[in-house]
Amino acid sequence: MTRIAILGAGSWGTGLSVVLSRARKTHEISLWAHNRAQAEALENRRENSTYLAGVRLPDRIRVTHDLATALAAAQVVIGALPSVYARSVYSQALPSITPEMIFVSATKGLEPATHLRMSLVLAEVLAKAGNAPPSERIAVLSGPSFAAEAARGEPTAVVLAAEDRALAGRLQEELSGPSFRLYTNDDVLGVELAGAMKNVIAIAAGACQGLGLGSNPLAALITRGLAEMMRLAAALGARRETLGGLAGLGDLVLTCTGAASRNRHVGIELGKGRPLAEILAGMRMVAEGVDTVAPLLELAREHGIELPITEQVDAILHRGKSPKDAIREIMDRPLKRE
Repeated sequence: MTRIAILGAGSWGTGLSVVLSRARKTHEISLWAHNRAQAEALENRRENSTYLAGVRLPDRIRVTHDLATALAAAQVVIGALPSVYARSVYSQALPSITPEMIFVSATKGLEPATHLRMSLVLAEVLAKAGNAPPSERIAVLSGPSFAAEAARGEPTAVVLAAEDRALAGRLQEELSGPSFRLYTNDDVLGVELAGAMKNVIAIAAGACQGLGLGSNPLAALITRGLAEMMRLAAALGARRETLGGLAGLGDLVLTCTGAASRNRHVGIELGKGRPLAEILAGMRMVAEGVDTVAPLLELAREHGIELPITEQVDAILHRGKSPKDAIREIMDRPLKRE
């Protein structure tokens, strides 16, 4: 596997192209950007000044706006797309997809309309074309990974999950690099749920900071947020230990505390009293947690699971509740055992 196509030239897609160009000198990498002007600027200037400023794209990375060109002869296709656009882009790519291609989803979110995980969205798209993918073809990449740090070569450890352990092992060997360490896992459900749920908890963490609160509430929020993640994941059939690993606890800590977290940023601004529409209008990148709240609550209701933090984040985002009132309501809940 030497020919890699990355769909999505945001911060993570661009960062992955740089990281994977270091992993093997034999890698040939195509980076697809949905905007023609962006693709041409990236190809000519060798820098993504909008989403990953200060990081130079190695000459071996080709940038294109044409899906067919990006996918030509690709052996591994990595989707680094916002969840709301994933189905559309995969559908557009169908004419250029071959049965031999292996897919790695690097999107941390659920499809808003269907509540499906990204691996299932991809499977549905391919199945409609009579090209139903066996489990040996789809994997998921997740874990604590700010794009800028990974692209700069700072040590980064993430999870490569696939139902087929042989596929996970092959991708682990192929994609790992000097500063990019991959651990394998066969709990795809747990890894994808963790990547989606932690974004919602990060919005709550940001709201605490926006209110000027200190370390005590943040520590409690991360801990109880992880408990929510574990409850829902276990109810859906995932392994609890997956949520305690890099894809769960690791990514949760990063997203709740790191200055580069988009979801935390949304929470901070909400805590300061700014309206959601104004916050999102001023952002160039997607905060997946905003669209993930509703699908998570629907899944929780279907399985009879309580998600008190997620419920309050939904109330802040979509029902006008103030962060102060949300915190007060959580603190006033009936006392119980841990």
